[in-house]
Amino acid sequence: MQKRLIIGVTGASGSIYATTLMNVLASMDWQVELIMTLTGEKVLAYETGIERSAFPENVRIHENDNLFSALASGSYRTAGMVVIPCSMNTLGLMATGTGDHLLARAAQVTLKERCPLVVVPREMPYNIIHLENMLRLARAGATIMPASPGFYHQPKEIQDLVNHVVGKTLDQFGIENTLFRRWNGV
Repeated sequence: MQKRLIIGVTGASGSIYATTLMNVLASMDWQVELIMTLTGEKVLAYETGIERSAFPENVRIHENDNLFSALASGSYRTAGMVVIPCSMNTLGLMATGTGDHLLARAAQVTLKERCPLVVVPREMPYNIIHLENMLRLARAGATIMPASPGFYHQPKEIQDLVNHVVGKTLDQFGIENTLFRRWNGV
């Protein structure tokens, strides 16, 4: 099987996490199956200045309104899915099993196939509805991984913080990486 990972991008701020993840996977010869919400694509362009035409060659874009995409079926094999950054709106759709858009449907398929689903919420603070939705997803098998970079690796610039979150995300899929210095004790 070709190494494939689904990346969902929503309208939450933090598109730099998604673009960094796509570029890292591209450098490792992974096929990226990308789904962006309408707002996610707009926020990505606003925050990074990157348009879809500038994505790496191995990024295949699936339109969010296309439920005939291969990603809507469990017979299309992938290593799993990450939603990065994840808005509370999309998190709610995934938690309630609402699948009228491809991103939420692909998350449902990922869970039903028992593949890793990593959700990287980027909004804050959380209210009780957000927390209950995260708990519901966690109980269904998802990993909830807020974009909370560590500081033990003594970051010097913003990209160091981004790399920490992206590296920890890759760890959830067992993808070896050296994006951040790992803690070895003192």
